[in-house]
Amino acid sequence: MEWAAYLDEYQKLVIRMTTPRVVIDNAVCPTATVVKVDSARRHGILLEAVQVLTDLNLSIKKAYISSDGRWFMDVFHVTDLNGNKLTDESVINYIEQSLGTINYDRASGFNGLTALELTGTDRVGLLSEVFAVLADLQCNVVEAKVWTHNGRIASLIYVKDYNSGSPIEDSQKIDRIEARLRNVLKGDNDIRSANMSVSMSAMHTERRLHQMMFADRDYERKPILQLTGDYSPVVSVQNWAERGYSVVNVQCRDRTKLLFDVVCTLTDMDYLVFHATINTAEDRAYLEFYIRHTDGTPINSEPERQRVIQCLQAAVERRASEGVRLELSTRDRQGLLADVTRTFRENGLNVTRSEISTTEEIAVNVFYVTDAMGNPADPKIIESVRQKIGLSNLKVKELPLMYQQKAEREEQPGGVGGAVLLSLGSLVRKNLYNLGLIRSYS
Repeated sequence: MEWAAYLDEYQKLVIRMTTPRVVIDNAVCPTATVVKVDSARRHGILLEAVQVLTDLNLSIKKAYISSDGRWFMDVFHVTDLNGNKLTDESVINYIEQSLGTINYDRASGFNGLTALELTGTDRVGLLSEVFAVLADLQCNVVEAKVWTHNGRIASLIYVKDYNSGSPIEDSQKIDRIEARLRNVLKGDNDIRSANMSVSMSAMHTERRLHQMMFADRDYERKPILQLTGDYSPVVSVQNWAERGYSVVNVQCRDRTKLLFDVVCTLTDMDYLVFHATINTAEDRAYLEFYIRHTDGTPINSEPERQRVIQCLQAAVERRASEGVRLELSTRDRQGLLADVTRTFRENGLNVTRSEISTTEEIAVNVFYVTDAMGNPADPKIIESVRQKIGLSNLKVKELPLMYQQKAEREEQPGGVGGAVLLSLGSLVRKNLYNLGLIRSYS
């Protein structure tokens, strides 16, 4: 480690003492890789540790978090998305390096891009209009994530100038982008709550999406689509007066990044997690947290308790995969996203969640779509959309459990049912490829 010139010997000693110690063990547990992190306790450090693991799309099967005085210990049982232990040395080395430096700022993978933040009322075709505006203004979308929840939409879109390939820094062009996107977001009836801003700073995309949804108060709004029991979380909050903790329990269907979503929300609501236990059994997850305010006090009123319950339910639901999962893989070009999402709109499909990325001029985009009312999309319409966009380019990769019964009833020979595939391919190597640590993730 290279020390900055202005650090004295005492500061260097403090840094050495507070640097997290990381141990990765494949021998102690027969079914998972055990990752142990010991560190000085500070607000947000648990979130940073969880973020390192979930950014690699690792599945956290169990976790034990405990603090003693000013020291913090995390133990995570992790696997890849196929349920296997971690054996790739490049993955293990990256985890050790990242967890060992979580006290320091790390460069974002989105440096050199302009970030557009959008929130507003969701409607069919909104995403199509947004991408059409960006294409018209010569903005190349490099990465984007879109979440919808309770009739609201939040999107973080990373763009660069299509002609120069540089970040968009011209103030007049930024003003034009802001003005036109605000008009799109406002539509006919969202004058007060539509919001759009431009940022040049690096940020963690999914944490920022949670913050945007939280600031938009999506947790207070009436849900458009009622989730099934598998997706809907059960949250309870009780006080343990003798120890001065509030005890938060979350039970729901297990999925990747679940722990990140919950810890992110607790952290951004200014709660400290002192102890926690996370367990999974089959497809269920059970999370228990012992928390206090940053001033050391527990939750102290019924309205606050209800607010915590609402916010944690929203945090879990935002990433729920409502709709049929469509994966687009094709050569990137100007206006591609505008054309694809316009086809969705013209066929009455609503995008409930989306992840957009480009790697070496190849667009790899994921869309979750429903019909205009939030119900399961007609398989015949899905097949028609695939034919218009290209059967080899747009594929149905996964049908969430909440839709499987309907799909089985409606499945016909040659229909979309026969094309449904369950993709369990691990994304760990892809993430390392994007980070430049390996040459291929195929």
